Amino acid sequence: MPGALTRRALLTAVPAVGLAAAVPGVAYAEELAYGAFRVVRRRPDVPGQPEITLPAGYEIVPGATYSVASRAEYYAFVRGPRDAAGIEVLVRWPDTPVEAVVHQELRLELRRDPADRHAFAFTLPMTQPTAGANEPTIQVWSFPDISPGMNYRVEHNDPDRVAGPWTTVPWPAGPVRSVIHQLVAAHAICRDSGLVEIAAAKGHRFVLMGFETNNTLHADNPPHWHISYNSGPDFNSPTHNPHLWLDSAGRNFYNGMDVTGLGRLKYYVGEPAPLYDFVGDANGGRGNLVLTFTLRPDGGIDIAPADGPGYAIAAGRDGGLVEEVTALRDGAPWLRITTDDRVRHGALTVRVTGLRDPAESYARVYRYDRLTGVLRRQRRHAGPTPSRRPGLGAGTVPAS
Repeated sequence: MPGALTRRALLTAVPAVGLAAAVPGVAYAEELAYGAFRVVRRRPDVPGQPEITLPAGYEIVPGATYSVASRAEYYAFVRGPRDAAGIEVLVRWPDTPVEAVVHQELRLELRRDPADRHAFAFTLPMTQPTAGANEPTIQVWSFPDISPGMNYRVEHNDPDRVAGPWTTVPWPAGPVRSVIHQLVAAHAICRDSGLVEIAAAKGHRFVLMGFETNNTLHADNPPHWHISYNSGPDFNSPTHNPHLWLDSAGRNFYNGMDVTGLGRLKYYVGEPAPLYDFVGDANGGRGNLVLTFTLRPDGGIDIAPADGPGYAIAAGRDGGLVEEVTALRDGAPWLRITTDDRVRHGALTVRVTGLRDPAESYARVYRYDRLTGVLRRQRRHAGPTPSRRPGLGAGTVPAS
């Protein structure tokens, strides 16, 4: 999806109609809009909130969901009359050095107050129709591959940014590591199997997503991830949306698959979960079989395309999925995958070892803005070029 639509639309977005009259100083005929900003501290510390001054007619959306403090930052959602040029927001945060203010995927220009070292101002665009449309402001996501048939993103989770339900539970260190290994494996499988090309030819897409620990608009708790299939260009299309729950060791133990028209179908270890394309009337109106997921006893996932061979995301050499995962093809080890996400430095390293063909081995560094997730460049280390490198289709960032 182009532009801001590369970020997931919030399914429970609040409609603007009927809210204008609730905002102080806003005439009922004016178009209501939303903006959001994230104030990032130079050093994490005890969660706190700055002093915020908004122009007349604007307010921070009421409720704890829309005004959130963590050790690393403070974010808030604003509503009021639409103003594409933006409104001036004044911030004063005594004894708290501020590194940046983020809006959507941009770092806003800060105007420091020469008379008050604790104060500054910035211009906040007020253009979005819902609070949820500002979700990119609070997320640090990277999109290694947005191309026909594929929407693949990686969440960069930081324990100093936890919000919502994540503030009441231990940091999910195992799932945070395991999910990125598994996303890389799932992307490789979708590419190598030809599933992406088949989906693209139908105008469909796969969506690979992890989980978020800082987003009060979408509380991904307990940790889970997705290999979703949209029978169309987005989530407004008929969709099979597996929610793959992870235990503390990063193992998949439950697949709650939301299917358009059927609600949530529940699958556990050893239970096949078929995914269809909603094309035609076969299979009770769900269309043709695309693939079947089956959770494995080792915590991985068997992925069987309708037209073989079968693939799997399986445990690594130590029997777990936190240090590494093994991708299987046609029942035999194919790739070994490890990842290392340095969220404080904005660098995700992916290492893939070809277990059958050394030409499929590579290491790649995805460098991203650590405050927004926007990819800067990739660095591919020495090694043979794999015959079908995942992630280098149209819409990806080329390796440097």
